[in-house]
Amino acid sequence: MQVRGLLLLLALILLIATTEAGKNKKDKVKKSGSECEDWHWGPCIPNSKDCGLGYREGTCKDETKKLKCKIPCNWKKKFGADCKYKFESWGGCSVQTGVKTRSGILKKALYNAQCEEIVYVTKPCSSKIKSKSKAKKGKGKD
Repeated sequence: MQVRGLLLLLALILLIATTEAGKNKKDKVKKSGSECEDWHWGPCIPNSKDCGLGYREGTCKDETKKLKCKIPCNWKKKFGADCKYKFESWGGCSVQTGVKTRSGILKKALYNAQCEEIVYVTKPCSSKIKSKSKAKKGKGKD
């Protein structure tokens, strides 16, 4: 019985210690945070070239913050890295222009970015002709 009581006491001490440690972490977060709620964020500015790691600057009243950000190197520069779209399938190839088109509907605007609701993208038609099925060997021989 004494062992059971000792284990219970030890478990209680551990519980109290972890609870206190959690409180300290929460206090640190509150100290580094801001009470301002109306932040306006600028675009992500890459450290070099036009993609990769960079920073985004935000302002709220008289406060300024910088956040780390990343621009994927395959992003659509025309739309901005903070505008996320859901794209439809590619349409058919236009014989007149030699391009195919698809549209995208705005899914999410990050950091209050100014994004178009619907965007259109084009790309050149493929010059390769894809075959739908390969010929089967041995068929038709008698």
